[in-house]
Amino acid sequence: MKIGIPKEIKNQEYRVSVTPAGVQLLTSRGHNVFVEKTAGLGSGFKDESYTEAGATLLDTHEEVFKVADMIVKVKEPIKSEYPLIRSNQIIFTYFHFASSLELTQAMIESNAICISYETVELADGSLPLLTPMSEVAGRLAVQEGAKYLEKNMGGKGVLLGGVPGAHRGKVMILGGGTVGMQAASMASGLGADVTILDINLERLRYLEEIMPKNVSTLFSNEYHIRQLLPEQDLVIGAVLITGAKAPHLLTRDMLPLMQAGSVVVDVAVDQGGCIETCRPTTHEEPTFLIDDIIHYCVANMPGSVPRTSTFALTHATLPFVANVAAKGWKEACRTQPELYKGANIINGKVIYAPIASTFGLPYQALKL
Repeated sequence: MKIGIPKEIKNQEYRVSVTPAGVQLLTSRGHNVFVEKTAGLGSGFKDESYTEAGATLLDTHEEVFKVADMIVKVKEPIKSEYPLIRSNQIIFTYFHFASSLELTQAMIESNAICISYETVELADGSLPLLTPMSEVAGRLAVQEGAKYLEKNMGGKGVLLGGVPGAHRGKVMILGGGTVGMQAASMASGLGADVTILDINLERLRYLEEIMPKNVSTLFSNEYHIRQLLPEQDLVIGAVLITGAKAPHLLTRDMLPLMQAGSVVVDVAVDQGGCIETCRPTTHEEPTFLIDDIIHYCVANMPGSVPRTSTFALTHATLPFVANVAAKGWKEACRTQPELYKGANIINGKVIYAPIASTFGLPYQALKL
């Protein structure tokens, strides 16, 4: 199969979808890999590393899309890329369709094969291709939140870990999944007082067992959130409903409960956000203020640590990419049920129910 690795062109997105080692594996199995020049530089991979691994370098974005049977990306296609996508071309990337009707309609009109990393799901309900970036984003959420709590960044001037004789910072995490667990691990490691809220009691029991003593768990409901908000320095939104829009757990009317200079970080913003006042921002302009509360809502957070993120992502995605390349998307989906769940839009039809439900679009089950 002809596999295309284009350079990511979203604002300050420095990741690349496949490392040179991944390219070598694919070429050793007889596939032709085409990499756009400088695609790997942001992650520390020179063009020569790709050619040594057997890839063919192409000068432009357009050339990569034109030659490839399958495009492997990191982030969803943006508007300038829509016209480049061909009928029956496989696009394998993070789509997060539920956050964008425009993207959904564009991919329907493209007649392409759209397979989403974030909805590939194992039998136990885990999301193997979303987990690596969730781990990165969870840790980054605390790192960025701690930075913006500094007074010179507009925050209230709180050190999350405190010092002897001074209170520790307080962190509330909405959601106890991969993002929430990683955020709690990072925040507790800094010494903050952390509360994780979730509606899954079994998950809360598990977190209670593995987390250090400065992490508390609490059942998530509006009452508990309102009670906690006045004391929180940092709130992290970490709610995920696979393939669907995230619910608003921190609503607009709750914001005045927080103290001026507090920070909210919505990791779920690329899936619609679980903090109502959040909207997607970029690494170039990552924050905005509402009611004197700093909002950090960068939709591609792991892009700021591209080398770590690219290694983590390739290790997870490469077996699936190789399977599709070897068997074609139909046979790969038929023989790999978890990949089947990643198929979202096929030849103009929405075949993933949560997306159809989000936008009121016709749903059609995929028959292989």
